[in-house]
Amino acid sequence: MREIFANGYIADVILIVMAAEGLALFLYWRATGRSVPPCDFLLNLVSGFFLILALRAAMVGGSWGWTAAFLAAGGLAHAADLRRRWRR
Repeated sequence: MREIFANGYIADVILIVMAAEGLALFLYWRATGRSVPPCDFLLNLVSGFFLILALRAAMVGGSWGWTAAFLAAGGLAHAADLRRRWRR
């Protein structure tokens, strides 16, 4: 179990699950017209992706620059999501 965390595989699993969740939500919305429209969850999902990428970079000993860049990108996506929701 320790190896899953040490080599960053747990972050990879989380990213795969997040991608599958996003795809499932999109396909269900497209097929039925119900559920959450993609424009309502996409920025939130992107923000989470960048946070998990930052976590992965930190776990595998990546440079601080990559970790900071992923965190900044996640923050920007989060801010864009909040701005979009605030305008409603």
